[in-house]
Amino acid sequence: MRAKTKLSWEEKLDQTLSKIGLRFTSQRQVVYSVMLDVRDHPTAETVFLRAKQAMPEISMATVYNCLDTLVRCGLVAQVNLHRAATRYCPNMQEHGHFYCDDCGKVFDVPMAPPVRIMDIPPGFELRRIDVSISGRCPHCHGAVGAGRTESARKSGKRGVSAAA
Repeated sequence: MRAKTKLSWEEKLDQTLSKIGLRFTSQRQVVYSVMLDVRDHPTAETVFLRAKQAMPEISMATVYNCLDTLVRCGLVAQVNLHRAATRYCPNMQEHGHFYCDDCGKVFDVPMAPPVRIMDIPPGFELRRIDVSISGRCPHCHGAVGAGRTESARKSGKRGVSAAA
C-alpha cells in the first residue's frame, strides 16, 4: 500500500482549479504564492504590489481576477471589515479575525466549537459564520502605557501625551 503524500501548494492549486474547469496560469500561481508567503490579510492593492515584484507585467485587473478565482475555489477567503478595504486570507480553517483599530493589522483568532448565539429561523440552513472583532492588538495596547499619544500611534511615531 502506498503512503499518501502531501501535495505541494502548486499541485493543490492546479487540482483545485481543474475541478472547476480552470487552467493553472502563471498569474494565478504568483498571486497564490503572494498569499501564502506573507499571511497578513493583504488588500488587493498589497497583493498587486507584491505580485509585481515577481511578475512586473501583471495588472491590477489580473490580480482582482485571480483573487476572485481563488475565493471561488475555496483556497482564499475574503475578509470584510467595517468600512475597510476587502482583505484576503489563505487560512481556510474555521477562525475569526481581530482588527486592530490603531495599527490596522488583522489577526487570525481561533474559534471555539459553535456556540448558540442566535436562533436561526426554521427552514434556514447555516453554512458559515463570519466573526470579526476589533480593538487593540498587544503591541498597540502596550504602546498606550509606553508614552505614545493617539496621534503618534496612528502615525507610527513615538511621542509624549499632551498631559505629560
